[in-house]
Parts: sequence; C-alpha cells; structure tokens
Amino acid sequence: MAETGSRTHAERQAAALEVFERFTNGQIDPERGRRGMIRRHGALGTFAFDVVMGDVWSRPQLSRRDRSLIVITVLATIGSTEELSLHTEVGLNHGLTRTEIEEILIQVAAYAGFPMAMAASRVVDERFRTLDGVERLPERSGAAELDDDERERRAAEVRGTLTAGRASSDPSEDMERLVEHLGEVGRIAYHWAFGDLWSREELSRRDRSIVVIAILTVLSRVDELAFHVPAGLNHGLSRTEIEEIMVQMTIYGGIPRAVEGYQAMKRAFTKIDTRG
Repeated sequence: MAETGSRTHAERQAAALEVFERFTNGQIDPERGRRGMIRRHGALGTFAFDVVMGDVWSRPQLSRRDRSLIVITVLATIGSTEELSLHTEVGLNHGLTRTEIEEILIQVAAYAGFPMAMAASRVVDERFRTLDGVERLPERSGAAELDDDERERRAAEVRGTLTAGRASSDPSEDMERLVEHLGEVGRIAYHWAFGDLWSREELSRRDRSIVVIAILTVLSRVDELAFHVPAGLNHGLSRTEIEEIMVQMTIYGGIPRAVEGYQAMKRAFTKIDTRG
C-alpha cells in the first residue's frame, strides 16, 4: 500500500477543507464550516475536521463514492440516524445514486437485520423528501417475484463468483451442502441472501462486497470476514481497497473494530497466499 507521506498541519487542514467543500457540494464555505464545528464541539470538532476529513477522507486509496458507500453502510448498521441523514446527502454529492443508497439498505437487511434496515430506510426517505421539498416520495416498485427454482439458479451463479468457481455449479447440490452445514439457516441464506439479493443488478457485486465487509467489520464478525474478504477479491476489489475499508472503519466503527477487521483480513490474505 502506498504511503501518504508526512504532512504539516496546514497541509492536512487544506485537505480537510477540500473534503468539506465536496461534502457540502460547495454550499457552505469550508473555513466557516471548520470554525463552526470547533465552536460547537471544541476539541472533538477539531478532530472531526482534521482527522476525519484531513487524515482519512482525503486518502487516495478509495474514491469518495466508495467511502460514502462504506459510511452509509456502517451508520445504517449501528443505527446512527442523525449522521446517516447527513451522509445520505454527502453520498449523493459523491456520486452515489438514490437507487444505490436504497440498495445498501437492502443488503443491510440481510447482514445486520431488518430492524436496522427499516429504521435506516425511514431516515433516508426523510432526507430525500427534504431535498425534494415534498411530503411524499413517488411510489416504488417491488422486487422480482421469483420461484425457488429461479432463486436457486441465481444463488448458484452468485456463489460461483463469490468463491471463484469453487462452489458447485449445480444449484441443488450447492444448496444441500449449505443446508447440511447450516440447517434451515443455510436454506434461507441460499434463497434470500444469494438468490434474491446478491443477484440484483441495482448494485454491482464489487459494491455489495464493500457493503458486506463493512457490516461484518463493524459487527465484529471475523469468521464471516474469512469468507467475504476473499469474495471481495473475487469481485474485483484489490487488497489495497479492502485494507482501506479498515482504515475508514477507524473513524466510523472505532479503532478496536478496525484492528479486529484488519487482522481477519490479513489472515485471509495469508491463507490465499499459502494455498496459491
């Protein structure tokens, strides 16, 4: 991973000002925003500006869009509603579409639970209504209504990409292996997580891997990371990009979770290298 190099405080602050301007789409003067943050929050405001924006958000290893993908995911997963509302708009300013933000929440439903996803959906909708100046958003369309044979066909294809072809290409055989290992939990996971969600085209497989790695890290699900870190590589993420998810997590999930996730990631990389 490329080193960012040593910077003066003035250079870090300049980077933070640029990040803030992009956050707000130029609607708030960055220097005024910095002063206001410090007036309201004191030292916490200083670090929110200099560290969150100047140290982390300004790093080149991930795009701003990808960082917003991670942050919206984490905030929805931990139920940080006020911050989620803010970062919904920031995500739009960074190039995420409304459909992609909504799709993040669908992935959250599977990996962090429906209660968190539904609560987050209400926050996101409220922000969309505020941005549009309306009381009600347009009616949405539901998901495809699939029978189990089609869900299993799609699930087998998804698991083929997740495992780089190591999963069985025969849907019945692949599902039965999962059911043998996880019982009825495996059946639901096969039909819903893999057959329904991962096969949706509203978010790329690469982006879904970012979302899932972020969720598993903030929830301290290190055993699941052993599967989803290699899956992220299979979906086009680089090792540097996965490592950068852990860097982003230092700010939005806390350093202990980031350390735990980083260690799980390194174990997964070592296993790949040993095997290959």
